[in-house]
Amino acid sequence: MRTRMLELYGAKGCPYTRELRESLLWDGKEFVEYDVDEDKEALKQLIVLTGGGTVPVLVEDGRVIQVGVSGRGCMVALPSTKGFK
Repeated sequence: MRTRMLELYGAKGCPYTRELRESLLWDGKEFVEYDVDEDKEALKQLIVLTGGGTVPVLVEDGRVIQVGVSGRGCMVALPSTKGFK
């Protein structure tokens, strides 16, 4: 049986990121976590995946499967397009 790749895009200061992380850990799910406030490449990928800056975002095998927790999320600061590559 193939293990699904889970990725969690979030922000350290977001309580909903913490809530989703704790839920994944409680359920025994393995995942890779990216802090989009600290990791510019992760922020770029978040924008590619969702077109916006709401966290947390859960991605399974390259597909977004969840944005926010129970309809709640945190907005992250999006960079200006000038100089953002």
